[in-house]
Amino acid sequence: MSGDAPEAPLRVGIIGLGQMGRSHALAYHANPGFEIVAMANRSAPDLPGDLRAYPLSTDVDAVFAAKPDLVSVNTYSDAHADLAIRAMEQGAHVFVEKPLAPNVADARRVVDCARATGRKLVIGYILRHHPSWIEFIARARALGGPYVFRMNLNQQSSGPAWEIHKRLMEATSPVVDCGVHYLDVMCQITDARPVQVRGMGVRLSDEIGPDMVNYGHLQVLFDDGSVGWYEAGWGPMISETAFFVKDVMSPAGCVSIVMDEGAASADIDTHTRTARIRIHSAERGADGRFAEADRFVSMEGEPGHQDLCDREQAFVLKAIREDMDLTRHMEDAVRSLEIALAADRGMRENRAIDL
Repeated sequence: MSGDAPEAPLRVGIIGLGQMGRSHALAYHANPGFEIVAMANRSAPDLPGDLRAYPLSTDVDAVFAAKPDLVSVNTYSDAHADLAIRAMEQGAHVFVEKPLAPNVADARRVVDCARATGRKLVIGYILRHHPSWIEFIARARALGGPYVFRMNLNQQSSGPAWEIHKRLMEATSPVVDCGVHYLDVMCQITDARPVQVRGMGVRLSDEIGPDMVNYGHLQVLFDDGSVGWYEAGWGPMISETAFFVKDVMSPAGCVSIVMDEGAASADIDTHTRTARIRIHSAERGADGRFAEADRFVSMEGEPGHQDLCDREQAFVLKAIREDMDLTRHMEDAVRSLEIALAADRGMRENRAIDL
């Protein structure tokens, strides 16, 4: 028999088996390019049947003792930096959920470690692997700037979902946790440099700490004149009206994501689903009226949440096996985090922050 022997699967250790950690674990389980060798979670997780056969511990040391080729970090963000650095210094590649770290200095430490060790570092910006969002960004870029970015993702939550949100807010605010995704989208559309960010927020619940805010709004200014805003709120009091806005305007027209009627903010698939992209041209005819009607691009059949996690981990595998240059990927993650954290700081200090 001739031909190259198949490459051995990458040994994966998974730390954190919450909502995203479980989804990534299922992606590793389904992909023959990976072999799960250890999992860790600080409490007993509710695992689907496909994951129950793998070694599970409450101690992260068990993951490192298994000597994995890849460590998947899906904990709360305050633990991301130390776990990622420990993994890379041990010789493993790293996938880490967003945000990369709770502050820019720690994010830089992680990126510097990846460069020093030569290990691959992939940050969980799941929208970068979504064909509909790739299309949305391309259509917006084709308009040309300067741009107006209007984006939000509010989540009405109760019961276990509200408990998760309250725990998340112990490490990061909603405007940072989800905002990094959409700030990353803004920065992919415009090549301009962000120069200033402003933030405002409010505490809408006595169930969270006195220094926490569960609603936030930021405004970012770019050096080409582009401006953008992002809004995020979590909790039982959050409105379902206009909870999902993804809209980009320029002198040439606008591109918008149009959601189906009846979509609910608590449904995780709505966080990435696009349904349709609406394209409007500002061009007018001799009579001063619009030269063409708005066009709609159907995104029927787009991937769901688990499909996207599968695509994201397939990218991780490709990046490692093909020795991809992830410099821009890492720098973009730090940049979007820097903007979001500056907005959070401006919110608390009631002032604009120059970047």
